[in-house]
Amino acid sequence: MERTTHESHPWRIWVDTRQKIVSFHEAEGSQLMEFHSHDMFLHCVDEYAAKAYRYQ
Repeated sequence: MERTTHESHPWRIWVDTRQKIVSFHEAEGSQLMEFHSHDMFLHCVDEYAAKAYRYQ
């Protein structure tokens, strides 16, 4: 069975908990988080927004 494009590439964010920044690209001092579920990715993004994290 062939996988669709969105399933074959995980969604990624880099999180800097000291500076409260979420990046959609690799960022020095940030921890990589990978998601294979789009719903889980969006849930995590919403959670960081609720905690007043900045996005870049």
